[in-house]
Amino acid sequence: MAEIGPTLREARIRARIDMSEVESRTKIRAKYLRAIENEEWDLLPGPVYAKSFLRTYGDYLGLDSRMLVEEFKRRYEGPSDHEPARPVAPLARERERSRGRPGLPPPPALPPWAPIAVVLVAVVAVLYVVGVVLGGGKSKTPPPAGLHAGSRHARTTPTRTTTLPSTPQNVTLHMTPTGPVYVCLVNAHHRFLIFEKTYAPGNTIPAATGHRLLLTLGNANVRITANGKSVPLTPSAGAIRLSLTPTGVQHISLSQTPTCP
Repeated sequence: MAEIGPTLREARIRARIDMSEVESRTKIRAKYLRAIENEEWDLLPGPVYAKSFLRTYGDYLGLDSRMLVEEFKRRYEGPSDHEPARPVAPLARERERSRGRPGLPPPPALPPWAPIAVVLVAVVAVLYVVGVVLGGGKSKTPPPAGLHAGSRHARTTPTRTTTLPSTPQNVTLHMTPTGPVYVCLVNAHHRFLIFEKTYAPGNTIPAATGHRLLLTLGNANVRITANGKSVPLTPSAGAIRLSLTPTGVQHISLSQTPTCP
C-alpha cells in the first residue's frame, strides 16, 4: 500500500476540499490533520488517537479507513501490542504449597498438661447439662406478650413489611450519532459488543446491556443515555473512554483494561 499521509492528501486535493472544511466536518484539529498527511505521528497525542483520527478522516474522504488503520498498525505498532495477555496458571504454586518447603521445623509438641485440661472441660460440660435437665421442672421464662391468664389464644400483632427499591443489576446503553464518530464497546468479560466502527448521523448504533460496559469514542459527536438517564459529554477532538455500571458513569484513562481497541 502507498504511504498513509500522501494517500489522504491526494484524496483531499482531488476532491478540492480545504483543510479548514475537513476540520469543521470531522471535528479534528487542523494541526493534527496536517501531522497525519505529513506522517508526523509524534505530534499526535498517542496511537489510540492516531487510529481514531485515521478512521474518521478516511471515512470522510470516502477511503477504506480500515486498510489505513491496519497499515498504521503494521508499520508503527509492535507485535506485542496485539498479543493477548496469557493467564498464569497457579498450579505450580499450589503444588509447592501442598508439598511444603524443606527445612521447616516440625510443629510444636503439646504440653504434658493439655490432655488433663481437655478431660476437665469435658467433665464440667457434662455436669452443666445434668444440672439443666434436673432443674428444668420450673420455667422462669415470662409468658409471651399479649397472653392473658385463662385465655386460649395469644393476641398477635400484625407486622408491616417495607419493600426497599432494588438496585438494577445491569446497565443499558443507547447512543445516537450527531456527527461522524468512532465507537468501540467491550463488556466485563472482554467481549467486543461493537468492534471499532464509525457511525454517521442517521445510522443506528445497537443498544447494549451488561453488568459493566467499557465505551471508547473517537470524539463527542454522540448522545448517550444509560438506564434512561442522559450522560453529558464534554466536546473533545480526541478519544473519550467511559466506564458504565448500574450505579453510574465514570470518565477513565485510555490505558485502563479491558482496552478497546
